[in-house]
Amino acid sequence: MALTNLSYGTGRRKSAIARVWVKPGEGLITVNGRDFKEYLGRPVLEILVKSPLAHLGLEDKFDVVAKTKGGGISGQAGAVRLGIARALLVEDENLRASLRKGGYLTRDARVKESKKYGRKKARRGFQFVKR
Repeated sequence: MALTNLSYGTGRRKSAIARVWVKPGEGLITVNGRDFKEYLGRPVLEILVKSPLAHLGLEDKFDVVAKTKGGGISGQAGAVRLGIARALLVEDENLRASLRKGGYLTRDARVKESKKYGRKKARRGFQFVKR
């Protein structure tokens, strides 16, 4: 990866982390060295990842290279989406209002609640038997 005209953004979602580089190109998106359609596997996630670029009408103007780790496929897709939006801001600060309005710069803070002692899961208690 040549270090010319690259913009970087970090995205996080649940326990997934994505490091995203955006550079001018023809619209190729790679996640962990594979084409994003092959990596994600579900059309809904493909749309999710492309959504910041589609919102701005820049699908075929930038190439995206993402490295993800942690979490599952869905969380990683959300992390890549946030990373793309943040990297586009580095590229052009004037896009902030449009990305903010579309909700692409907001980090989704929902994470799994931790298990509590004396309980089966975070909130569910053990099954009660009267006898």
